[in-house]
Formats: sequence, C-alpha cells, structure tokens
Amino acid sequence: MAGGKIEQRVILSRQEAAKWLHSLANALENGGTTEVSLVGPGVALNLPDEFEVELELEPYGDKIELEFELMWPNSGAEPAAEEKRSRVAAADGLR
Repeated sequence: MAGGKIEQRVILSRQEAAKWLHSLANALENGGTTEVSLVGPGVALNLPDEFEVELELEPYGDKIELEFELMWPNSGAEPAAEEKRSRVAAADGLR
C-alpha cells in the first residue's frame, strides 16, 4: 500500500456490519491479495500468514467503542495487477 493513512466511516445496520466482517474473515482465511473498503475506492493489501492482533473496548459516555487492529510487516510490494484478488466492501445502501 502506497501513501498515507486512510480512514473511512459509515453507518451500517447490524446485518450489513456482519456481512462486511464475514467478507473480511473470508479474505483473511483465503489469504493472497484483497481489496478492502467501507465506502469509496478500495485499498489493495497483500495478506500475510500471521498477524499481530489488538482488541480494545472503551466506553465513551453514552457510546461504546470496539476497535480491533490487524498489524503485519510492510513488505513494500504492491499487489500485481493480474493477481487474483478478493474484495471486501460494504453494502451499496450506506447511510
């Protein structure tokens, strides 16, 4: 992945969020290259065999934040254009 930080934020129904997470889980299970997005253009990522995983649960007044991070070494290699890739994207009906 070239460039800097990318942050996307949307509101999804419980079913839409579950579908997006399920797609992400499938991509992680299958490995290779995947294109990930919530809204707008996706970012192509080469997925490794192992991740460092962090889970954080934090209350903010009347809201609760559940955050998880997947971290892995940056190989610097861009995914090959002809390489088969999966796509993880949210539903079209974003609010």
